[in-house]
Amino acid sequence: MDDQALATHLAGTRVLLCYGLLGEVMAGLRPLGLDYMAGQIDWLTGIGVAASVLRLPTVAPVGVNAGRIEEAALAEDGPFILVGHSKGGLEALAALLRPGMAARCRGFIALQSPFRGSPVADRVCGIRAFHLAAHHAARLFGLGTGRGVKDLTTPVRQAWMRDHAAAIASLVDAVPVATLATAIGPTPQPQDRAHAPLARWAHAPLARWLEAQGAGPNDGLVPVASALLPGARQLVLQGGHRALVASGPGRDPIGVLRAELARLPILR
Repeated sequence: MDDQALATHLAGTRVLLCYGLLGEVMAGLRPLGLDYMAGQIDWLTGIGVAASVLRLPTVAPVGVNAGRIEEAALAEDGPFILVGHSKGGLEALAALLRPGMAARCRGFIALQSPFRGSPVADRVCGIRAFHLAAHHAARLFGLGTGRGVKDLTTPVRQAWMRDHAAAIASLVDAVPVATLATAIGPTPQPQDRAHAPLARWAHAPLARWLEAQGAGPNDGLVPVASALLPGARQLVLQGGHRALVASGPGRDPIGVLRAELARLPILR
């Protein structure tokens, strides 16, 4: 589907993008050459799609941001599509379980979201000094609190998924849901070594560490198994944790999003 056909396909539907953890910080670095969902939003608005980024304090608790997404999604009439990266996908999912949301949602696309948690978050929260530093930094810069990081840990996420399993299954039956994951391969692209400050290894060190913890294939932060929802469309691609939301060699974030939006059913 070309851009003109896609714009027609999405006519009358808002596309709402939700940043992952510290996404507003990464987006603010665009003048320095960092592309974080910026290319995707520029492309969508450029072809005439009603698209916007929901400005959330990304270190806030998942439930708090879910309420903000709900408010923004229902603030206007008409259908909407939610696209969430990483923690933003968790918040979008939580928002969609609230009354009135699924009926208005035309589709939900989750990119590399740790639905069942991340061992990296477990490690950060397990070291008190790290967790306190994250908490105080988040509060200082108005990004949220340390609770937002704890919400990404595997015990918190797995309990939440168990508690909401029936509601999630009903949502997937009612709304087109796509869950996309990435895994760092044996020869990662240079930009994926951002998750590998000791990049002399064949694999990115964080990805190697996660595999050593029994997490299996992963993108350096999120295990593939954590990012895929049962019953949803599932797709695993190669790359690091920003591979689906940032441009660079070997990446096509716009093409990935275009393909997923084109698969959504046409409203009559």
